[in-house]
Amino acid sequence: MTDASSTPAIPVTIYRSDYRAPEWQIPDIALDFALGIDATKVRATLSVVRDADAPVPLLLRGDGLTAAAVRVDGEVWNDWRMDGGDLVVDLGERTAATVEVDTVIDPASNTQLSGLYASGGLLCTQCEAEGFRRITFHPDRPDVLSRYKVRMQGDKAAFPILLSNGNCIDQGEAGSDHWALWEDPWPKPSYLFALVAGDLVVNKDSFTTMSGRKVELGIWVRGGDQDRTGHAMQALKDSMKWDEEVYGREYDLDLFNIVAVSDFNMGAMENKGLNIFNTRYILADPDTATDVDYDGVEGVVAHEYFHNWSGNRVTCRDWFQLSLKEGFTVFRDQNFSADMGSPPVKRIEDVRLLRAAQFPEDAGPLAHPIRPDSFQEISNFYTATIYNKGAEIIRMMATMVGPERFRKGTDLYFDRHDGEAATCEDFVRAIEDGADIDLAQFRRWYEQAGTPRLKLSLVEEAGDWSLDIVQMVPPTPGQPEKQPMMLPLRLAAFAMDGSGDALADTLVTVTGATQRVTLGQFAARPALSVNRTFSAPIIVDFERGPGELAWLAAHDDDPFARYEALQQLMLDTLVAAVSGEAGDRRAVIDAVGQTLAGAASDPAFVAEAVLLPSEAFIGDQMLTVDPDAIRRERLALQAAIGTALESEWRSILAGKAPPATDLSRKAKGGRRLRGVALAYLAATGADDAPALAFDIFSNADGMTERQAALATLAHGDSDERAHALDIFYQRYRDNPLVLDKWFQVQAWSLRSDTVDAVKGLAQHPDFTLANPNRVRSLYGALTGNQAAFHRADGAGYRLIADLVIALDPKNPQTAAKMIPPLGRWKRFGDARLALMRAELERILAQPGLSRDVTEQASKSLLG
Repeated sequence: MTDASSTPAIPVTIYRSDYRAPEWQIPDIALDFALGIDATKVRATLSVVRDADAPVPLLLRGDGLTAAAVRVDGEVWNDWRMDGGDLVVDLGERTAATVEVDTVIDPASNTQLSGLYASGGLLCTQCEAEGFRRITFHPDRPDVLSRYKVRMQGDKAAFPILLSNGNCIDQGEAGSDHWALWEDPWPKPSYLFALVAGDLVVNKDSFTTMSGRKVELGIWVRGGDQDRTGHAMQALKDSMKWDEEVYGREYDLDLFNIVAVSDFNMGAMENKGLNIFNTRYILADPDTATDVDYDGVEGVVAHEYFHNWSGNRVTCRDWFQLSLKEGFTVFRDQNFSADMGSPPVKRIEDVRLLRAAQFPEDAGPLAHPIRPDSFQEISNFYTATIYNKGAEIIRMMATMVGPERFRKGTDLYFDRHDGEAATCEDFVRAIEDGADIDLAQFRRWYEQAGTPRLKLSLVEEAGDWSLDIVQMVPPTPGQPEKQPMMLPLRLAAFAMDGSGDALADTLVTVTGATQRVTLGQFAARPALSVNRTFSAPIIVDFERGPGELAWLAAHDDDPFARYEALQQLMLDTLVAAVSGEAGDRRAVIDAVGQTLAGAASDPAFVAEAVLLPSEAFIGDQMLTVDPDAIRRERLALQAAIGTALESEWRSILAGKAPPATDLSRKAKGGRRLRGVALAYLAATGADDAPALAFDIFSNADGMTERQAALATLAHGDSDERAHALDIFYQRYRDNPLVLDKWFQVQAWSLRSDTVDAVKGLAQHPDFTLANPNRVRSLYGALTGNQAAFHRADGAGYRLIADLVIALDPKNPQTAAKMIPPLGRWKRFGDARLALMRAELERILAQPGLSRDVTEQASKSLLG
């Protein structure tokens, strides 16, 4: 029997259909902060204007706040009350008023890292999605846009730097205190408010816009870190230039600041003129950052800058429209990164992430459309579906209309909605009008969850070949029946006999549940290149002819399609082996060998193409996942490839590594390929592999090679493994971001004792639940280590549930994000299924559970 008092309250469900326009608008707001780590006094002065026909009280949201005083038009006001955590002020017949509210908050105790909180002596804010109500009482909804004036005052020794949105218009001294006055001329929603105060140093630069205005740029960090901000600064300037050239969007303030903080729930935040970043996406130098880290800095800096137009100038009407800004901006940052590097490799990376994070989400209990119909806690909807699938929906529109018409549509969108809170429908309508296309059916992507599956079959009639397409969208929670999607399918067909017959790259718009596409005349069955460039986020079921995948891997004229063919060949072989059938390893080995022949000209592409599919992705292809069998067969195939091509791998490693300071596409590709070669060589079990890996680790001139060698050693049981881990720890123990890597490589280890190692590392003096980066580096890495997380005795599940229970009272957002791997229990055998469900039930039985965790765990338990 369960005590009712221990049962978590069921969170209120909020529905998109219940949206109503705000009854009060706040065109101007003045905030006065008396700063302190343990106590910050906030006075909010709201100029409110009634937007309703009849008198209605002013509702101001609050979370954990107490109103110390309320004044209306300068007079002490008593006609107010608390409704739960919210402040309700009765203004009678007034249609406009000035409302002042005083509050006191404690940033030091704010472990949620939402609102105003302390981070290592700094004060900083995170207000998206509903953090502003933890600072002061406010409607705190994105369709209330205001001009902000912010005054901050505090002890100059503690807070020498005072930053907020917009421009600093005045500053001065007040005894031991000093103050600064900031003003943002552009109306913005409360979630974009930002404040940072503390001891910081700055890397300054400038950018001249296309109209000739000079914009002052600043990246603010703790002392000693400024030398690691150069790459981020260059990425910012490149982003500003790219957005002008590709979208015609010019920055609109005279100042753009970025601040890097250590404790941050997200990657970064696009606050108008004052972006706040997780240090992970700002700090980089060759000794401490890998090439992947450098790419991450570039991409995230671009993403947050691009939000200035796709998110700030045009914002969301409500949180159901979150993909309006996030999906569009991810699409923009993906294209920027492709232009800065290798478009095929970038597309491979983006699709790999989509399949690893979003496809399982679409196939599980947390599936939702990119524009959800309801939610209980909005922070749970910062998902791969909103971001990554949202970007794919924008990409499909761009593919169907072409670059010129797409640009016309986006120009129309920005022109129509500048300074407004818009909807996903507003964006689609602008593309329709600007590109002259009917997207009525395409809107189903915003309404239906699930990943469409296309079953393809070739049909031949007297030498004429056609492709039959059958489309199915699987049922998802709350949506048992689906309608066919409209999607662009890019395809080509080739004669494998060398006759030269071919169907050139063709774009087909699929609209029906069934559809036939004419391919043309071929003397024999053609090789079909389908969903080229991954033109639609779909799963393709197609039975290939003998040798077809190997031929496409070697000859397809689309790099992404070549990658796909080799990956599918590997995947088919692995799935067959896990199922107890004979897989054709020889065909895989030959295809990898052929691909390696192009290593000198394009090492980046080759490195991606020859990687084996992940254990999780292999499991996604199976009705019932057997993690142990998947790991066994994947390691066996890796060893077979490593052994058969050992001379090739050794040749790659014998060459000189590109210097770590060379960040060119070819240099980064060369380092990536060396890491892949080392992993294949280690898989052979060669006696000298540990010594070779340790030699690379010891002599590496940068973090990319050093971490790749350490990760390879971490999988084994050699003396070199322990020695390398100790050296790495001693060298970087005072660098939090690099120490995250030390925790991570051990949680990723393929060793049988990884769960026990993670449990021990959680007790390490350098591990803390207070820092989200550290939690993700250890526990997040474990959930991505399929065989370890799904250890047959359930130890991995218990470890994650213990974490969620311990972390929820401190930081519910981070705790909730650890739950989805437990929600995939339906995919596993009975024993694991029961263990995963038991841990979800144990989580839900905890008293005082947050809305974040309650929603994630209860939905995950439903399966």
